[in-house]
Amino acid sequence: MPTPNRVLIAEDSSVIQNLVKKILEFQNFEITAVKNGEQVLQTLQKEHYDIILLDINMPVMDGMESVKAIRALADPAKASVPVVAITGNARNYTEEEFKEAGFNEVLMKPLNFDKLVMVVKDLTEK
Repeated sequence: MPTPNRVLIAEDSSVIQNLVKKILEFQNFEITAVKNGEQVLQTLQKEHYDIILLDINMPVMDGMESVKAIRALADPAKASVPVVAITGNARNYTEEEFKEAGFNEVLMKPLNFDKLVMVVKDLTEK
């Protein structure tokens, strides 16, 4: 049986974090969840992930700072991992700004869970 794709979720809302976790676990993804961008970078130092879901508004280090730090990592495999922005305030950034920062895709809150699953599957197909 193939190993499940590993997903790192950075979301400070426990409700959204738990919903996303349950939905993706149901699709046979292995989930690790953290609360901010700094924890994403700490976790990435130790582990490999197939995709990262980043909330834009988080304490300590937000999603925009976090994706730029991921793209600047010395390890090319980790620096090129697909990263998806999750945001409720897309009006603060244009789609171009998300792309320039290094995001592969942007999902709007309230999350459409069918689209979430589709995007995660599309970006992690091996």
